[in-house]
Amino acid sequence: MTSQSAHHTAEAAELPPTTVQDRKSGTGARPAEVLQEHIVEIVSDSGEGAQRCGQSLAAIAARSGNGIWTVEIIPAEIQPPPRSIAGASGNRVRMASHRVTNVGDEADLVVAFNEQVLLSRLRAGEVKPGAIILIDDCWANDPDREIAKNYEKVSAEVRAAGYRLYEVPMEAECQKLVPDPRRGKNMFVLGMLCAIYSLDEALARTQVRLTFAKKDQKIVDANIELLDAGRAWATANLDLRYEIPTPPVTEPQVVTNGNAALALGVVASGMEVCAMYPITPATSASHYLSAVFEKVGCVVHQAEDEIAACTFAIGASYAGKCAVTITSGPGLSLKQEAIGLAVMAEIPLVVIDVQRGGPSTGLPTKVEQGDLMSAIFGGHGDAPKVVMAASTIEDCFYSVITARKIAETFNMVVVILSDAALSTAQQPFPRPKFNADWLAPPVDQSAVPLESRPYDWDERTGIMTRFIPGQPNGMHCLTGLAHDRGSHVAYDPEINEEGLLNRSRKLAALQTTLRLAPVFGDDEGDLLLIGWGSTKGAIEEAVTRLRARGRRVSSLHLKFLQPMASGIDTVMRRFAKVMTIENNWNDPPDDPLITPDNRRYSSVAMLLRARWLVDVDCWGKARGQPLKPGAIEQAALAKLDKA
Repeated sequence: MTSQSAHHTAEAAELPPTTVQDRKSGTGARPAEVLQEHIVEIVSDSGEGAQRCGQSLAAIAARSGNGIWTVEIIPAEIQPPPRSIAGASGNRVRMASHRVTNVGDEADLVVAFNEQVLLSRLRAGEVKPGAIILIDDCWANDPDREIAKNYEKVSAEVRAAGYRLYEVPMEAECQKLVPDPRRGKNMFVLGMLCAIYSLDEALARTQVRLTFAKKDQKIVDANIELLDAGRAWATANLDLRYEIPTPPVTEPQVVTNGNAALALGVVASGMEVCAMYPITPATSASHYLSAVFEKVGCVVHQAEDEIAACTFAIGASYAGKCAVTITSGPGLSLKQEAIGLAVMAEIPLVVIDVQRGGPSTGLPTKVEQGDLMSAIFGGHGDAPKVVMAASTIEDCFYSVITARKIAETFNMVVVILSDAALSTAQQPFPRPKFNADWLAPPVDQSAVPLESRPYDWDERTGIMTRFIPGQPNGMHCLTGLAHDRGSHVAYDPEINEEGLLNRSRKLAALQTTLRLAPVFGDDEGDLLLIGWGSTKGAIEEAVTRLRARGRRVSSLHLKFLQPMASGIDTVMRRFAKVMTIENNWNDPPDDPLITPDNRRYSSVAMLLRARWLVDVDCWGKARGQPLKPGAIEQAALAKLDKA
């Protein structure tokens, strides 16, 4: 999502929602089938607007009162070749009559702009058997006979496999209104989907106006014509009519994606400087900030590289303001030496890492939870940092506020782990009510007592009083070298150890304030699933399904990974089996070469096993896709039934 479309989506959610009784289906006399939820995918070549179509559909459904969750389908290449399986671009939208917390399982309905992007979703196992498929039929008569032959071949295979295939004249219908159908298919498809799902005409038109608000009025009018044409065509030609009931909404909602929520959290936290260097999938957070930050007197600095961005943020924090730097995995690696400087000098800093697949360039547009160990242990020497993970879109917002407060209270580096699944996913949540306590207090420029030293560590907490440049009597030489309480370079073993002890002591002091999240389910049972970050919704949905089947399964989701809250070991010991669910690599135990002696465990499983000496198993995937509740459910059943 671009910063512009994310901003419009958030604004759209401010309007009063409608109820089921208010919604105008525009679908003639044919009755709509009532569904509790449906998962829709819109896929096209890159640049044809399927992502915008999905975002708009989600916004309309959310403003109608539906629960939604979206995930963008993004190719690895910036401009992949058209009509290629690897080049599929689009959006998945899960709409429901209840709150939605994850991407769900396989899609119920797919709109494909050509047969090759459809193949990409079928081969990835993302489409439910027997699902509905709407495809542009223009390729059947393409002048290139090879293209026409491929289209007919795939169409026949799809029908033979039991899918409900509808061939739609998208290009022909759009050509009646615009000269270039590639510039109009997405809004035509949006109109079709609004008809199929009985979504309100007025809400749909309002969303189109918001989406193209900065364009010429002729462009806005043309896109509304395309929207209306798609609705009219679907009404006249398709036998697909659904209604997803909406629960009453009692408070204003915001609909936005994870990166925009992170950016809004930066604004709400009172941080005034963001230093960054563009990197997928984190860049849109800084794009959003760039659009709004100056309005509140703040600065977004795009540095020449990741190292410069981190050191710029450290400099801004040293000057008296807590700053943030936003990046992804490769950028976090480049920042590690500078982060070590902030740790040694005890300068508050917030680092946001929107994780992606790795290593190296890896899967730049795909999701993975592979950076946890790097975030905790990536620096050289002992460089204690606070590491926390956002688990929902709403949590992205509040995590930044919490991180800023911890960073300034303890004069520490705080790393927030988000990921590609959260970065582009949309979800409604209650509109935050501003609280002045979120903000930092005014910078203290009063004179420093003459006897004070810049590193007078408190013997109980390890925290020292932060000196701000310009404070009378506070001048000292800041250094990244080992130093004593007066900030004098010192290599004495006892002085070095004193610094190490107090920097570590701050983690222990923070740990005493942490409260463990409640267990989801019963407090004891046969299996405990432990997760962190964006897997929360999928894990809890899987647990709900398992408990409905009579299985004694619960889950525990960790917010803080470094330090961890007390009580985790007590919870684990109340269950017969414990297994982490993570979106990072672990060796499959049934691999012929893998034994208990050489198996590599996933990240949190290793941390839990090492800290509490509990037999913690792990399950996860690193396929570049969000984990699905159905897959987690099957993994849990296999663990339960294993002797």
